[in-house]
Formats: sequence, C-alpha cells, structure tokens
Amino acid sequence: MESVKTAIAHIKARGQLTIPKKIRESSHLEEGQVVSIVPVGDSVIVTPKRLELDEARRQIKRIMKAAGLSEKELLKGLEEEKKLLYKEAYGKRHRILGR
Repeated sequence: MESVKTAIAHIKARGQLTIPKKIRESSHLEEGQVVSIVPVGDSVIVTPKRLELDEARRQIKRIMKAAGLSEKELLKGLEEEKKLLYKEAYGKRHRILGR
C-alpha cells in the first residue's frame, strides 16, 4: 500500500465517520464494504473485511459489466456450458447403455 499522509476527519452525531478518498482508494475500500474496527489502546484500526461471497459477487459484477453481459445472458451461457459439460462427461456412457 502506498504511503498516505495523516488525515483529519470529524465523527458525526450518529457515530458516522467519513474516510478521506485518498485513504479509501489506497486501502481499496468501496461503498457498502464491511470493515473490521479493532481497538488498540486509545486508537482504532480500520481494515477491510473481505467476505468471500461478497468479494466473489463484486468480481462477477465487474466482469459482467466489462463484458457487457446482463444477468439473463450470463445465466443462459451457464446453462449452455452445463449442457456441454454433461454431454462430455456422460454422453459416451449413455450411448453405450442405449445399445
């Protein structure tokens, strides 16, 4: 992670804290992401908590956007791939059993 200078922020009435943009970017923090807050003496450490399922969902969403695919197109493609894999795995066996 690149070095970022110390920043000052104010805690809002309901305990909300805005993390400055440069720090969010260098720490790869995104909107809606879950973070861990660890108390250390009179300080706190805020670190990204990468949930595997959430991270996978974000990656799939990015790939779909880059490829220009809709959910419907993705699911159709997965169904076609499933049929091909089934045919590869079981096609010969079914032909032999059918004789």
